[in-house]
Amino acid sequence: MVNAARWAKARATRDVSGIARRLVAPAARASYQAVAAKTGVPWPLIAVIHERESSQDWRRSLAQGDPWDRRSVHVPAGRGPFTSWEEAAIDALVNCPPYAARNADWSIGGALTLLERYNGLGYASRGLPSPYLWSGTDQYIAGKYVRDGVYDPRAVDAQPGCAALLMAMMAIDPAARWTGFASAPIHTEQALVPASPSIGHPANGSIGAFFNRLLTTLFKSERKKP
Repeated sequence: MVNAARWAKARATRDVSGIARRLVAPAARASYQAVAAKTGVPWPLIAVIHERESSQDWRRSLAQGDPWDRRSVHVPAGRGPFTSWEEAAIDALVNCPPYAARNADWSIGGALTLLERYNGLGYASRGLPSPYLWSGTDQYIAGKYVRDGVYDPRAVDAQPGCAALLMAMMAIDPAARWTGFASAPIHTEQALVPASPSIGHPANGSIGAFFNRLLTTLFKSERKKP
């Protein structure tokens, strides 16, 4: 997939760690996880949609950023009113295009494509990276739909894209790395990547680990001798 290939080589061009810390904060994560439990959508994706659609405003719907306590006027219009942010978020993911709760592919490519569909495939139809995903990375420079059907090649999306946010979130909070992202690289200085198995760092349970323990024991024994 195109988005999977872009993810594999993407580098951050903007520091979005402050936003990422908001998105992974315990109280916020609890709300995202509650919605994830009822929809099957991984909570980090819910978090970045919330940021893109309403700058993480808990008074506004995940669907389009309209207030959730009244009937929505922007697409998807006619949703609500709802009794809580969580109720509105579940409706957005289950009952509104692109019907994220029906998605079966949570690999990196599948997840990013789902996010792109959330904003529309106008960029993909032009063979361009979507700023909804890639703003704030070296995969995006300029070009933006400034209103419905109107594309300006010189306009620059000021918001960080979903991919940039996900990379920053995963660097801060390992819990933001779900199975689909387990093998995806995180190109950021803050990333904590475990060392690969080697002579110096053998995999647990391996023969190398056994001999390392044996040599360590013998070395300690020799040191104790007079």
